[in-house]
Amino acid sequence: MATNLPALSEQAGETDLVLRQVLSDVLGLSAERLAELDDDAGLFGHLPELDSMAVAGLLTELEDRLDILIEDDEVDGEMLETYGGLLSFLADKRNNA
Repeated sequence: MATNLPALSEQAGETDLVLRQVLSDVLGLSAERLAELDDDAGLFGHLPELDSMAVAGLLTELEDRLDILIEDDEVDGEMLETYGGLLSFLADKRNNA
Protein backbone atom coordinates (compact mmCIF):
# COMPACT_ATOMS: atom_id res chain seq x y z
CA MET A 1 0.00 0.00 0.00
CA ALA A 2 1.44 3.33 -1.05
CA THR A 3 1.43 6.21 1.40
CA ASN A 4 2.39 9.81 1.04
CA LEU A 5 4.18 10.05 4.39
CA PRO A 6 7.54 10.86 2.79
CA ALA A 7 5.92 13.70 0.87
CA LEU A 8 4.36 15.03 4.07
CA SER A 9 7.63 14.85 5.97
CA GLU A 10 9.45 16.51 3.05
CA GLN A 11 6.93 19.34 3.11
CA ALA A 12 7.24 19.62 6.91
CA GLY A 13 11.02 19.79 6.58
CA GLU A 14 10.74 22.40 3.87
CA THR A 15 8.35 24.48 6.00
CA ASP A 16 10.78 24.27 8.93
CA LEU A 17 13.67 25.37 6.70
CA VAL A 18 11.69 28.29 5.25
CA LEU A 19 10.58 29.41 8.71
CA ARG A 20 14.19 29.39 9.94
CA GLN A 21 15.34 31.32 6.85
CA VAL A 22 12.63 33.95 7.34
CA LEU A 23 13.49 34.32 11.04
CA SER A 24 17.08 34.86 10.00
CA ASP A 25 16.27 37.29 7.18
CA VAL A 26 13.56 39.33 8.92
CA LEU A 27 14.80 39.28 12.52
CA GLY A 28 18.51 38.89 11.90
CA LEU A 29 18.82 35.79 14.09
CA SER A 30 22.20 34.08 13.93
CA ALA A 31 22.66 30.48 12.82
CA GLU A 32 23.44 29.56 16.43
CA ARG A 33 20.20 31.04 17.73
CA LEU A 34 18.22 29.39 14.92
CA ALA A 35 19.78 26.02 15.75
CA GLU A 36 18.55 26.39 19.34
CA LEU A 37 14.92 26.72 18.27
CA ASP A 38 12.88 23.63 19.04
CA ASP A 39 9.11 23.15 19.26
CA ASP A 40 8.96 24.60 22.79
CA ALA A 41 11.16 27.63 22.10
CA GLY A 42 9.34 30.86 22.87
CA LEU A 43 8.89 33.40 20.09
CA PHE A 44 6.68 36.45 20.68
CA GLY A 45 7.52 37.85 24.09
CA HIS A 46 10.70 35.77 24.26
CA LEU A 47 12.71 37.01 21.29
CA PRO A 48 13.40 40.73 21.68
CA GLU A 49 13.68 41.02 17.89
CA LEU A 50 10.09 39.77 17.43
CA ASP A 51 8.09 42.77 18.54
CA SER A 52 4.69 43.85 17.29
CA MET A 53 6.24 45.77 14.39
CA ALA A 54 8.29 42.75 13.27
CA VAL A 55 5.28 40.40 13.30
CA ALA A 56 3.76 41.99 10.19
CA GLY A 57 7.01 41.71 8.24
CA LEU A 58 7.54 38.14 9.40
CA LEU A 59 4.05 37.02 8.40
CA THR A 60 4.19 38.82 5.04
CA GLU A 61 7.49 37.15 4.20
CA LEU A 62 6.14 33.73 5.24
CA GLU A 63 3.08 34.25 3.02
CA ASP A 64 5.31 35.09 0.05
CA ARG A 65 7.77 32.25 0.50
CA LEU A 66 5.22 29.55 1.36
CA ASP A 67 2.54 30.76 -1.10
CA ILE A 68 -0.13 30.95 1.61
CA LEU A 69 -2.54 33.60 2.85
CA ILE A 70 -2.67 34.37 6.57
CA GLU A 71 -5.90 36.14 7.48
CA ASP A 72 -5.83 38.84 10.16
CA ASP A 73 -8.24 36.89 12.38
CA GLU A 74 -5.85 33.91 12.35
CA VAL A 75 -3.04 35.89 13.98
CA ASP A 76 -3.05 35.55 17.75
CA GLY A 77 -0.69 35.11 20.65
CA GLU A 78 -1.05 31.34 20.69
CA MET A 79 0.08 31.01 17.08
CA LEU A 80 3.18 33.10 17.79
CA GLU A 81 3.88 31.78 21.29
CA THR A 82 6.30 29.00 20.36
CA TYR A 83 8.34 27.91 17.38
CA GLY A 84 6.40 24.64 17.24
CA GLY A 85 3.07 26.47 17.35
CA LEU A 86 4.00 28.70 14.43
CA LEU A 87 5.48 25.79 12.49
CA SER A 88 2.31 23.73 13.03
CA PHE A 89 0.13 26.65 11.92
CA LEU A 90 2.19 27.09 8.75
CA ALA A 91 2.13 23.36 7.98
CA ASP A 92 -1.67 23.32 8.35
CA LYS A 93 -2.01 26.35 6.07
CA ARG A 94 0.15 24.67 3.40
CA ASN A 95 -1.77 21.40 3.64
CA ASN A 96 -5.09 23.20 3.25
CA ALA A 97 -4.00 25.59 0.50
